[in-house]
Amino acid sequence: MPGPPSPTAHWLNRLARTLGPTGPPRQLGGGTWMVEAGGRTFVAKVGRGSLDEADGLAQLRQVPGAPPVPEVVLAEDDLLVTAAVDQSARGPAHDESLGHALAALHCATVPRWGAGSSWIGSCRVDPSAWPDAAGFYGSRLGELAARCGLEVAVAPAVARLADLLPPGGPALLHGDLWWGNVLFGSDGRAWLIDPSVHGGHPEEDLAMLALFGPVPARVLTAYTEVRPLAAGWQERVALFQLYPLLVHSVLFGGGYRSRAEAVARRFA
Repeated sequence: MPGPPSPTAHWLNRLARTLGPTGPPRQLGGGTWMVEAGGRTFVAKVGRGSLDEADGLAQLRQVPGAPPVPEVVLAEDDLLVTAAVDQSARGPAHDESLGHALAALHCATVPRWGAGSSWIGSCRVDPSAWPDAAGFYGSRLGELAARCGLEVAVAPAVARLADLLPPGGPALLHGDLWWGNVLFGSDGRAWLIDPSVHGGHPEEDLAMLALFGPVPARVLTAYTEVRPLAAGWQERVALFQLYPLLVHSVLFGGGYRSRAEAVARRFA
């Protein structure tokens, strides 16, 4: 009597129909797997938001000079398959590549704030478009705060956003730019994965990159060679980190919640 099907069989069969016979998959973590097919290596992600992520990768790829992203070979409601990035040890060229290319991405303007992905990681967000920055960030922060019980702490900062946010129109952002979503390619370039694209202020991407430690000076120097940073950006890093901190509070709670509350009260 045959045993139960492998937990990977449902997506491996779909992948095989597209790429041909596959080798045994190797789990990278959670619902992410590496698999060989047709002499190439691919990364398969199983879960919600696959079509959103595929669209985000396509948008990033269209911006001249932006960081490279993996090729999408299959995108379905619950499955995203991309070509694997050939990686190497991180070096100075990777930091310079990231700074230059991220600044080039942020030079790509979009007509509305928000209006992007419905997901950041496994956290659902509202993809509505907004005509103004304070409306967009206020709605997003307020909605996330309500989901983790921080609406009272966050409301005063939301009320001040029109005065706290820097000038400038919306740019296309990666939207989930922490170091786990940066790959150091063997070609010397920094590649980006797992976007949550939307129209936002460029300082948001930089602040998220600094969430678990300062952005290296080489990255910032390369960035400002292409796109100068507005005065006072250092003081706004924590402000833009409130968004990812609230996302982490919704998903994980714990210390992220107390850190989000402290940041919110700082800008109240």
